[in-house]
Amino acid sequence: MSNQPLTETPLEDMILSAQEGDQGIQHHLLKSYQPFIAKCVSEVCKRYIDPQTDDEFSVGLNAFNEAMMSYCPKKGGSFLAFSKLVVKRKVIDYIRYIQKTPATVSLDDNYNEEQMENPVEILAVNESYRKEQHALQLREEILDFKEKLDIYRLSLSQLTKVSPKHRDARETAISVARMLHNDAEFNSYVKAKKKMPLKDLARQVNVSKKTLERNRKFILAIFIILDGDYTYLKEYLKGVG
Repeated sequence: MSNQPLTETPLEDMILSAQEGDQGIQHHLLKSYQPFIAKCVSEVCKRYIDPQTDDEFSVGLNAFNEAMMSYCPKKGGSFLAFSKLVVKRKVIDYIRYIQKTPATVSLDDNYNEEQMENPVEILAVNESYRKEQHALQLREEILDFKEKLDIYRLSLSQLTKVSPKHRDARETAISVARMLHNDAEFNSYVKAKKKMPLKDLARQVNVSKKTLERNRKFILAIFIILDGDYTYLKEYLKGVG
């Protein structure tokens, strides 16, 4: 990295330096982005997060560092959007873990049955929390997906209009997207050009060039999902195409 002040250095350049082993830059980023991390964690916990006392913040800090070390700008999307997704997922996983871990109870303790919680209520609360966290993760994935679509000059509103109406056509389009994603050469082409290699692709699949062009936006959208870290969005594609 050049000798320019860190405040004037692009974020992605600093991340690259951290990935190459510059611990000074790494510590600078972890310290500078603590407010950002605390905000991400707070959005999951729905309460104020104290960096000094809350375990959830430590989980978020480690997740931010993990995101920093694994971020690849070539995959598209901003680092902050990527790190926000990673931080929130790690905190959600942590909350789920501590909820599933039974508290250590001494056999000498005496309990009044009236003080114990209703197991039916516990199940109801846990189910409500599970649904809430599912919705939160799905919402975060959709926000990240929208950012990726924008890089390809696509939008969700466009997809609702151009998505194939018939099931067979959708399955064929998804199958083409899987082929694009799994073929290393095609995969690299799509990521670099942000478009499909129509001529070469038409030679590889049993689909006309005209049909590929008509379903181009939908196929690219499915490609983005397949290539991204989308646990819930990918669920909708299981067994299709």
